[in-house]
Amino acid sequence: MRVGFAGTPDFAALALEAILAAGFELPLVLTQPDRPKGRGLRAESSPVKRLAETRGLPVLQPATLKTDEARAPLLAVPLDVLVVAAYGLILPQAVLSWPRHGCINIHASLLPRWRGAAPIQRAIAAGDEVTGVTIMQMDAGLDTGAMIESARVPIGPRETAGTLHGKLAAAGARSIVAVLTRLARDGALDRTPQPATGATYASKVERTDAAIDWSAASEAIDRQVRAFDPVPGAATVLGDLGVKVWCAEPITFTTAAAAGTIVCAGKEGIDVACGHGVLRLREVQPANGKRMSAAAFAAGRGVVAGTRLGAPPPA
Repeated sequence: MRVGFAGTPDFAALALEAILAAGFELPLVLTQPDRPKGRGLRAESSPVKRLAETRGLPVLQPATLKTDEARAPLLAVPLDVLVVAAYGLILPQAVLSWPRHGCINIHASLLPRWRGAAPIQRAIAAGDEVTGVTIMQMDAGLDTGAMIESARVPIGPRETAGTLHGKLAAAGARSIVAVLTRLARDGALDRTPQPATGATYASKVERTDAAIDWSAASEAIDRQVRAFDPVPGAATVLGDLGVKVWCAEPITFTTAAAAGTIVCAGKEGIDVACGHGVLRLREVQPANGKRMSAAAFAAGRGVVAGTRLGAPPPA
């Protein structure tokens, strides 16, 4: 069975590696064009491209799939199925109809909850206790296609987007191999339409999403910190200094201080009054600085009780 693959980041690379290990024939890999990164803005290949090249797989990197000219090189390659995982380009109908069995997607949520670009971050921020991956037959809608297989993944009480990403990537890799194995054996896949109710949308993460609003409850801010670790990092300001918060936890503490007021700074961290409850900051990072314990930051900056933290200006 001829399996094409379209994906870009680490999440997709793990699935590609699993498909290769299972012995499927991969005549074509699609990934995003190289992007400038780092201080030198050197062009950097995606994790999927790097893996594909080490395995000697043909790679195409179209900047768009909107035109016949852009689609022609890939449509010339006959496929039985195209696996899509965090590719980054919208597939027009001409591409969806290209493989004999269509296109199947690895989506990092239990559909129809958290359709869209940032299901991992939105699940943590919302306080979900369980998420998962769904293997879905792609259609013209946004993550609306019929479901082929799903796998549940619990969200731990101190889960970050980074740790959950790894668990979901591994679950997706296992699930897609199982689905492809069934397709090769049976020549078809059972599908279930998504429920008509329960759909939510996981919008793309913007930097403004990570700005801490201290009037929120401490539990909600804690989830925000974990949801945006490692990217883009929850952010606040101390005076005119931008500060990212990388680790925090709600604590049992009663205070009448206004939201955003530091009520204690010491060896345990920095305790900040919220709209409801108190959040203890454990690890922070000042602008242009390194990550450090909140205790070391407080000692170095002379942070004391009564100091106010605020929201960073809009990006």
